Amino acid sequence: MSTLTPNENVNITRDTPFVPADDQYHTLSDNPLNLETNWWSINIPERKIGIWVHSAYYPNTQKLRWRVFAWDDRGADPARLAYYRIADGVDMAGTPDLRDIVFPEGGYSLKMVDPLMAYRVEYADPAADFALEFDFTACHPPHRFTPGEPPAMFNPHLDQLGRYTGTLTLRGERIPIDCWSVRDRTWGPREGAHASSQKYAGKPAKILHPGGPKWREIERERGRGRIQYIFGHTDDQTGFLSFVRPQDGDAHGRSPLNMGWLLKDGRFTRLDKTQSWMKSWRSPDTGWSEHMDVLLVDEEGRSMEAEGFTVSHMCEHGAGSNALMRWEYDGKTGWGEDQDGWKVDHFNRMLTALRAFG
Repeated sequence: MSTLTPNENVNITRDTPFVPADDQYHTLSDNPLNLETNWWSINIPERKIGIWVHSAYYPNTQKLRWRVFAWDDRGADPARLAYYRIADGVDMAGTPDLRDIVFPEGGYSLKMVDPLMAYRVEYADPAADFALEFDFTACHPPHRFTPGEPPAMFNPHLDQLGRYTGTLTLRGERIPIDCWSVRDRTWGPREGAHASSQKYAGKPAKILHPGGPKWREIERERGRGRIQYIFGHTDDQTGFLSFVRPQDGDAHGRSPLNMGWLLKDGRFTRLDKTQSWMKSWRSPDTGWSEHMDVLLVDEEGRSMEAEGFTVSHMCEHGAGSNALMRWEYDGKTGWGEDQDGWKVDHFNRMLTALRAFG
């Protein structure tokens, strides 16, 4: 395990580079809610397929949860996905090495090929005639989110764009993988009291900017654990990635962006969170996002307007969805996701208002 980051003797800023030891699991505090993740996101646009490979390791309890799933436009809940498998509460004792690992109880393998830049992932479920094998090759060093900024706060978090190449085997059919998408990692406490701000716990809903449609006002309630993450890329020259802050949005439905990047003319630059925003339109049938307008302005004043449409959805927890998105910007088409996270009770109140007739 790595002890290089986090380190209480090092002043970590947004510009602190990650180091090769960050490919390993880290030595964290004794908080039982500490976890460490790795996540891989793939798209196959011509088949309307999105794919996730993800694991979360709880070092202080030596438990693991891993998931592999693929979705298309024929079903969104786990029972109707193209493929879905989760293993939770798996024992993973000892000192596992994330640079070369096979996750137990049938999980995927992950091998670091080039520190911080290239990886190989393989997974097979012969009983379902399903398999994945792919290589990820990054086009830039990992991007660090600003410490102290939501939603990661003081948990180190990295995002990285790269090219995925490989093969998906779905019901015996071999389907090529060749796309630009992202991976991420984070470590630190993320669940329990860390899942949403405690400033508003047990208090009436607070809305920073009242007004506008009721369903949008409900969406802007603070302290509800609401999180949204959007990205889209064409290649290593053009695209964007950001977290969305609906709880800071205005009465016109524009939610500010924070963290993330603008990729324009092959250059990654940080977003100006005072000028960048997203506005989403939702389906009254599902409550899920259908269409988005995004304005991205970086700290140098460069800008890009993006318009996105959902292509297929995956709803794992009965509220918001993870959507495969088709984006248009700067005369180009890109692909990515809208990760739309809600607590069920909050989502239900929003959907009820969205469906209201009077």
